[in-house]
Amino acid sequence: MKLSRFAQIGALGAVAALALTACTPANEPAPDGDASGDASSLSGTVNATGASSQGAAQQAWTAEFQNTNGGVTINYQPTGSGTGRENFIAGSSEFIGSDRAFNEEELAAGEFGSCVTPDIVEIPAYISPVAVVFNLPGVETLNLTPDLIAQIFDEKIATWNDPAIAALNPDAELPATNITPVYRGDASGTTGTFTEYLASVAPEAWPYEDGDEWPVSTTRSESAQQTSGVESAVGAGEGTIGYIDASRAGDFGSVAVGVGEEFVPFSAEAAAELVASSPLAEGRGEGDLVFEVDPAAAPAGAYPIALVSYLIACEQYEDESTADIVRSYFEYVASEEGQNAAAEAAGSAPLSADLRSQVADAVALIGTAQ
Repeated sequence: MKLSRFAQIGALGAVAALALTACTPANEPAPDGDASGDASSLSGTVNATGASSQGAAQQAWTAEFQNTNGGVTINYQPTGSGTGRENFIAGSSEFIGSDRAFNEEELAAGEFGSCVTPDIVEIPAYISPVAVVFNLPGVETLNLTPDLIAQIFDEKIATWNDPAIAALNPDAELPATNITPVYRGDASGTTGTFTEYLASVAPEAWPYEDGDEWPVSTTRSESAQQTSGVESAVGAGEGTIGYIDASRAGDFGSVAVGVGEEFVPFSAEAAAELVASSPLAEGRGEGDLVFEVDPAAAPAGAYPIALVSYLIACEQYEDESTADIVRSYFEYVASEEGQNAAAEAAGSAPLSADLRSQVADAVALIGTAQ
């Protein structure tokens, strides 16, 4: 697809090389000029809600930003993406994290209660694999094709020793334990990423459209709220399987996903390869940087279930101090220092230098009404 304003991101795969340097000492300028030895003049409190997938990264970001800006408090509550978007529309969150961008219908409505104008800034801030994890004692990894993943989560395959699973994993000792899929019960961009993957690569086995709400009428699956809920539910029940931001995969068993003739385990590098091959969407505002990720077009070696999670703010705020804090916070998050902090805390794939430059131009639009 030809891009109207931005070149296709070509080098994002390289950004996931996680030989990361330590954070910049406080007495030296931070990368990209995001912090300096000068005392911060920022002061105030900003309230934000949204994606729980960003939880570990947000903790790292807010801690360092508040350390550098002693007069600022960033209250980020991991309510889930759907609630975050509702709060931004209602005007109760000055900015949000979301595992999907606002869609064209929402943008056309332009009803963002936190903003003076309908114009918003959406920047990719957190790129991470969505891991398919399971709790099966003695089994650390399994190869599964897209069709098998779809059938498992659609409750069409009931036990772990099913012949179709065993055929792909001859060295695994698979028990006759019942499979219990765990899904997000709240509106979630992580669900959107996962269902988009299934709808894209396994359309015959997954007869549903992608979306933030879990589409299956379940009989033996388990609902969980937010990322932490999925983590707890998978950990609490033997034979469980779920989808979760890779930062919370922990010691669970994990699925190597079929891509062509190979099986690709999740990693920040492999997720970055998928996003690197994806263009930015056309027809959006100047500060609205949204990827069009197509799991079916994943190149060799790419992990096909990649979450691109956004930070979303107003272009124009009523309050100048709010605008200054949000702009400065977004600058830090998208900086090399901020992206490395997230990678160390959550295992995400840092943005490339080219993409950081584009994001910086978008963030610079944040201000107050003239």
